[in-house]
Amino acid sequence: MAIYITGDIHGNPVRLGVNSFYEQKEFDKNNKDANIAIILGDFGLVWNKDGEDKSEKNWLNWLESKPFTTVFVDGNHECFPRIYSYPIKEWHGGKVHEIRPNVLHLMRGEIFNIEGLNFFTFGGASSHDIQDGILEFDNWIDKAKKLDKQGKYMYRVRNLSWWEEELPTEEEMQHGLDILKQHDNKVDYLLTHSPSTSELILMGGKGLYESDILTDYLEKVKAECDYKKHFFGHMHVNRAINEKDICLYEQIISCLLYTSDAADEL
Repeated sequence: MAIYITGDIHGNPVRLGVNSFYEQKEFDKNNKDANIAIILGDFGLVWNKDGEDKSEKNWLNWLESKPFTTVFVDGNHECFPRIYSYPIKEWHGGKVHEIRPNVLHLMRGEIFNIEGLNFFTFGGASSHDIQDGILEFDNWIDKAKKLDKQGKYMYRVRNLSWWEEELPTEEEMQHGLDILKQHDNKVDYLLTHSPSTSELILMGGKGLYESDILTDYLEKVKAECDYKKHFFGHMHVNRAINEKDICLYEQIISCLLYTSDAADEL
């Protein structure tokens, strides 16, 4: 069994090819579930609101052909109605959306037991590239042209490139707390897209990144939960805040071999 973790891919999984992720050369192609690649949000390959386009289909089939199972928590650059439209299955004790038999979305507030290790997953994050507004779908083109002329490009379009489901509901957050309680508030790994509020501050994320209902929720989870490592993405850097809390972007690390000594090398 091998478990590897990386950060946001934004619709381009090329780093999971053999040139970057060379460990897969040793994987058993006939037992894909024995080796797992985890993406910490902003998967971006379920993006077109009208269904799989040619690019999405090719990349998803490419991932399905790999000798490992690809799993991901959602980020803030996802088409949530599309993700939620896929069938819900059980996988390693938790619930997933099955994009492909070996490409799975790890649902919010679930715990997955893999090789005796418990992984708590909670996707979502606040978009930070919306300073120029969320445009309504019905009349967004004209408004976008006006903003472009003003040199304002930090906008998204509701239900086209931005969805309010990027932040969790009260039910999702309570579900996560209930699941943790069922496991005596003890897990090995927290897997999220968003950092917690304290991690956000320690990462120097003032201004562009701000605290919100989700960062505060994750702060509560960390305070109430006994965990070994928290891996998160979103901030597009590879940095270990301390020996427990690690932000990942392009790097691919081995979860099972990850130690505090390795954290110092990030």
